[in-house]
Amino acid sequence: MTLEEKAGQLNLVRGEGTLTGPASRAGSDSAVRVGRIGLFYGVRSLAATRHLQRIAVNETRLHIPLLFADDAIHGYRTIFPVPLAEAASWDPSAAEASARITAIEVANDGIQWTYAPMVDIARDPRWGRIVEGSGEDPYLGSAFAAARVRGFQGANPRVIATAKHFVAYGAAEGGRDYNTADVSDSTLRDVYLPPFKAAVDAGAMSVMAAFDALDGVPMHANRRLITGVLRDEWHWGGVVVSDYTGIMELMRHGVAGSPAEAAERAINAGVDADMVSEIYVNELPGLVRSGRVKVATIDAAVRRVLRAKYELGLFQNPYRYGDSTAPDTLYRREARRIARESIVLLENRNHTLPLDKKLKTIAVIGPLASDSLSALGPWAAIGNPSQAVSVLAGIQRAVSSDTRVITGNDASAAAQADAVVLVVGETSNMSGEASSRAFLDLPGDQEALAEAVIAAGKPVAVVLLNGRPLSVGWLHEHAPAMIDAWFLGSEMGNAVADVLFGDYNPGGKLPVTFPRTVGQVPIYYDHLPTGRPPDPTEHYTSKYIDEPWTPLYPFGYGLSYTTFGYDAMTVRIDNDSLRVSTVVTNTGDREGDEVVQCYTHTLVAHVSRPVRVLQGFLRVRLASGDHRTVTFAIPRSRLGVDEPTTVDVYVGPNSVEGSPIHATVRP
Repeated sequence: MTLEEKAGQLNLVRGEGTLTGPASRAGSDSAVRVGRIGLFYGVRSLAATRHLQRIAVNETRLHIPLLFADDAIHGYRTIFPVPLAEAASWDPSAAEASARITAIEVANDGIQWTYAPMVDIARDPRWGRIVEGSGEDPYLGSAFAAARVRGFQGANPRVIATAKHFVAYGAAEGGRDYNTADVSDSTLRDVYLPPFKAAVDAGAMSVMAAFDALDGVPMHANRRLITGVLRDEWHWGGVVVSDYTGIMELMRHGVAGSPAEAAERAINAGVDADMVSEIYVNELPGLVRSGRVKVATIDAAVRRVLRAKYELGLFQNPYRYGDSTAPDTLYRREARRIARESIVLLENRNHTLPLDKKLKTIAVIGPLASDSLSALGPWAAIGNPSQAVSVLAGIQRAVSSDTRVITGNDASAAAQADAVVLVVGETSNMSGEASSRAFLDLPGDQEALAEAVIAAGKPVAVVLLNGRPLSVGWLHEHAPAMIDAWFLGSEMGNAVADVLFGDYNPGGKLPVTFPRTVGQVPIYYDHLPTGRPPDPTEHYTSKYIDEPWTPLYPFGYGLSYTTFGYDAMTVRIDNDSLRVSTVVTNTGDREGDEVVQCYTHTLVAHVSRPVRVLQGFLRVRLASGDHRTVTFAIPRSRLGVDEPTTVDVYVGPNSVEGSPIHATVRP
């Protein structure tokens, strides 16, 4: 291969949709013919991918097939719950299933590579991209990271999974996207790196570098972490891809004075593929000839790209992707199932929910009630809003033919109804990339609308649409019932109706803490202890003078239409692990799911340990009166100490102090 051909294999360009425009198609065709492009992003039709592949295989000197990528974050044609919502299911198998279907759908368009899963830990809800990950906890995040990798890269078709964004992108200062991050090495190791390690261990073939600068070093130039940790320490040999123009942005970061310098810094740091900047294809040959970049460095990067193409079978059959089909009805059924699992019941005073399908009149009020576009959430790929089910449409389908459904965006309809469903929250474009928010309240006059509706005195069920924790303190105090429905995808309205009318008993739990106000941010459950813990009776302790220090809703929180009891916890030492068992009983009158959660706190260590650390979880379904013994095996290494010490063990339904079952052991 010539140096120019090698650089071309590392050049990842954006296709223009389906490449139907004559100018964009002609430009892409000629660039492929001369070997300037090895990778494509955003080409979304089988006809277009096949057309470009034929040129690469038949009309280039080396006949090397192309690799096609896309942003299929939570679905492609069938849209599943946004990843934060899916994490609220506390069911990694659901994430694996949605990723598997997404892989099939992208492969049907000739795409072999997806820029997912996003595994960033996010503890600042102001950051718009919190919606793309699994929340604030590294253990929960690691479980979902591994599950999604298995789903994407499972049985035929195998689609490359990309763990992103490496690393600490979720720690952006002020919650402002693309911003710098400043974290200690211990926090990096304990919080931000574990989900990436889980993804790598699950076989992720690709990792994407982050936009942030970590401790002053932009990640696209961070050899210490990309080569030092990812490759040398973890012995990982996959493809590191830049984020969109991330290599070019090294100049804006101030660590490169020219495109050539940016290319030199990035390739020497270990970034293999250059997305969109086209800096590698233009600068790398000259850098090698001048001696600023070693031939071995570019050869290693090219070898990793070629190996990925080979492992996908593209050298054997460049057209093998696009041959599989499956019925959309199957996918919609799975989308509805996973959406139902992701709903969190936040409030249910006086058993307001479930509603009766045979009510004479139901009012469905609110600016988001009929919004099928927002139901899809951000990063909806080619999902069609006209085929998505809004909350209003789901309710209309679910109720009896004798029930009248009235709508409106003011409180007047509430007075005419026997019950009200109030749909409020964010539109989908308020979450996601470049959608940071300085305030976490309901947008516009939605809280005033809620006050007027609830004042009518009718049974009211609030449905929240959101891609982040919201500060909904007034609703917490006054709403008769409230569910967090997030952005649930193509089957959102049907899933919400299933929960509202009791066809499905909600069992989701929050994967992230909800603050009372933005002034509490950052607020997360596994914080370090302080020498002056908050005490309402002592002035000089760690708290606020104008707001409680406690969250609005804690990590792991969620209600059910039934109740659960915990008892008979046992803890024993088994070799190098703690084995924790408890009996969980459905003490209510209907079947339901409970997410059993196990936490520990190491009391004494060389460095402070968090007040609680999630060590295990399991979602179990129990019929009324049934019980189940749940056992967790906690490796001693996860306790964060080498010497004997005292450990508190908690098992219960969420992360708050006072979980029902507690024991102290000395492993």
